[in-house]
Amino acid sequence: MKHTPDFPQSSDDTKSARDWVKTLAAYREPNQWRSAFELAVSIGPFILLWGLAWLSMSVSLWLTLAISIVNALFLLRLFTIQHDCGHGAFFKQRALSDWVGRVIGVLTLTPYAVWRRTHSIHHSSAGHLGKRGIGDIMTLTVDEYNSLSRFERLRYRIYRNPVFLFGFGPGYLFLLQNRLPLGLMNSARYWISAMGTNLAILAALVVIWYFGGFSALLLIFLPTTILAATAGMWLFYVQHQFEDTHWSTEEDWQLHDAALEGSSHYIMPPVLQWFSANIGIHHVHHLYSRIPFYRLTEVLRDHAELAQANRMTIAESLSCARLHLWDANRKQLLSFSQARAIYGSVAG
Repeated sequence: MKHTPDFPQSSDDTKSARDWVKTLAAYREPNQWRSAFELAVSIGPFILLWGLAWLSMSVSLWLTLAISIVNALFLLRLFTIQHDCGHGAFFKQRALSDWVGRVIGVLTLTPYAVWRRTHSIHHSSAGHLGKRGIGDIMTLTVDEYNSLSRFERLRYRIYRNPVFLFGFGPGYLFLLQNRLPLGLMNSARYWISAMGTNLAILAALVVIWYFGGFSALLLIFLPTTILAATAGMWLFYVQHQFEDTHWSTEEDWQLHDAALEGSSHYIMPPVLQWFSANIGIHHVHHLYSRIPFYRLTEVLRDHAELAQANRMTIAESLSCARLHLWDANRKQLLSFSQARAIYGSVAG
């Protein structure tokens, strides 16, 4: 995938990333009724499918599991709405967006205030080699990897292995890590967010167990949650972990360039684009995070250059799972084998 394709000549061609921010400001205003509609068509079917899955347990447990798998798509969509709320992009009133985000956070097992803060850090430092570690997937440079001990290299290889990252990672992140305000442990505000969300989740699980038993937890709650988390993890990964992404040091890093060049435009079938609430249009989102998700398609419709930039299909994205190390010389993300072939010094 290349992030600088040949574009047809237009008046947009000479725009810098900073210029685009001024253009995109025209799309930031949410439509209250549209936002309410998008919320209704997401949470309504989610609740309905939860109920159908519950009722189906007396008919067929396989049917229950199948309904839960479908419902994971609606939970994924709810997370993207929570994401917009965190950016203040969903309703005009910030307080309303925050409360919607908090409620959805119970469904997604994500403390809203904690996530909003760590995600804000991600947006303000994406692509900055000196500010990694919060709200991102850890990525080492070739030189950093070579400087590690054998045990540390093994640990990094395990962490970056797709089986671990997308098999163990989503469950660990949403079921365990989100229970504590990691990275923000010194603030009472974030402890309140985490513990308040935990109490609400615990109350919901007790009710589910009391009326539906462990079958409801194992066949509805867990599959729906884990599959949505896995899909979300994959989307977050391919949004920034591609061959020609952007990483730079303090002296070269620029917020808007990093946002445009370091975020992909993930091309998905219309049904998946709907369930993911246009989150694949990530380069535009990172340039101007206050744009409601349902207006991102307007941006692409009006600006051909952005519609063509950073495009990556699902088939192309699969190869991104084998990329692990940033080559600061070539400005590319490499696999371990590619780094070894180029430099001959990448430790095993």
